[in-house]
Amino acid sequence: MLSPKKCQSLIDDNGWGFWAVSLKETDTFIGMVGLNHAHADMPFSPAVEIAWRLHNDYWGQGYATEAARASLDFAFVELEIEEVVAFTAVINKRSQLVMERLGMTNTQEDFFHPMLESTHRLAEHVLYKITRHQWHDTVLT
Repeated sequence: MLSPKKCQSLIDDNGWGFWAVSLKETDTFIGMVGLNHAHADMPFSPAVEIAWRLHNDYWGQGYATEAARASLDFAFVELEIEEVVAFTAVINKRSQLVMERLGMTNTQEDFFHPMLESTHRLAEHVLYKITRHQWHDTVLT
């Protein structure tokens, strides 16, 4: 998890990054969602990734999907990025469902995360992608 200072420095450096997610009703902080340059050691780099991390009390309520949609819209409309990727551990079915709700496609190019031991239970990852054209089609339907 990135520190608040690191999140702010990404936004200061790029004009975008990971944004805080809070409840509209109470302004309670529940996590972060946003965009980042994928780490250079990733097998699909260079790429822009979308990622989210919410407190588990708020899982399954649509917050990740809503915030991720806003992030993708920013990526494709404001930044005019051609493609965004997302990845997660093979066992993280919840995040894979969010990726699918966003219109992202599983590339079937699973990989082992370079920052984890290959025997770690979270090491094997799936890779999803969506292009600006696909996003445009998703938004219009």
